[in-house]
Amino acid sequence: MSDFHAVFEMAMPIRWGDMDAFGHVNNTVYFRYMEQVRISWFEQMGFLGGTEGQGPVIVNASMEFLKQLHYPGDVIGRMSVATPGRSSFDTAFELVRADEPDTLYARGAARCVWIDYAAGKSVPVPDSLRAAIERAALVKAA
Repeated sequence: MSDFHAVFEMAMPIRWGDMDAFGHVNNTVYFRYMEQVRISWFEQMGFLGGTEGQGPVIVNASMEFLKQLHYPGDVIGRMSVATPGRSSFDTAFELVRADEPDTLYARGAARCVWIDYAAGKSVPVPDSLRAAIERAALVKAA
């Protein structure tokens, strides 16, 4: 994972409704946590809502479930991003509990493709987003 660079971290509450009939957080909710971290990072970077009809779509996503999450508590999502290609970049995620930050509960990944929504076609990753990812790589190297 040396090509990946940490870019964002956030805490989210584990809600009672996140659990399923088996008494643990449902597997699909882990993907929602991953999505919320990704969307919050895009919002922080200014890449949602004002990018002139362009933005990210997810073309694949995966999750490795390592330990069950249970209510109550907070989950911390940590996001890393790989060096982008022309129109896509890979993201990686780790989910831990706030009260057990050294215990990995899940790890996931998603490939983002930057598209022109009206045309439905991929376009180059914006230079400003590429620069932000490269800055994260420099911080990691320092």
